[in-house]
Amino acid sequence: MDERDELFKGKTFSDLMSDVYHNSKKKDRQINQLISQLHPLIRNASDATIIVPLIKEYLDVAVKNDDHLVKLAAVVQRYITATQTISGESSLLTEAEKIQLLKTAEEVFEEELSEEIQKIDEEDKELKEKISNVKVSLENKNES
Repeated sequence: MDERDELFKGKTFSDLMSDVYHNSKKKDRQINQLISQLHPLIRNASDATIIVPLIKEYLDVAVKNDDHLVKLAAVVQRYITATQTISGESSLLTEAEKIQLLKTAEEVFEEELSEEIQKIDEEDKELKEKISNVKVSLENKNES
């Protein structure tokens, strides 16, 4: 197995590494955009004490997501290395055992990733709602 072999549902190791890189860059842009949108709303220290924790939570969600992708990439990298090491005539595993191992790993990865992505999506939705509420609250406060 090499980095061009399919890991699961159309994803290769190269695709996974690309996702890690692009997600990191996308989150960086989103966070910078969020900060620039919230910056004008901060008029005093009390505004900052409300908004800064929201930004921190958003950053934490982004870090968790990237961390899971990096961990998955590390596991796949070890698998690829192990497969390359044990492949050949003196292989430790039969072809059927390799296929079974790959299927098991795929099922575990898909299940864990889908659960984690669902949690992250829910956290992201909650944070967006909180940010929206804070914006409205600050705008109402500033109008008064």
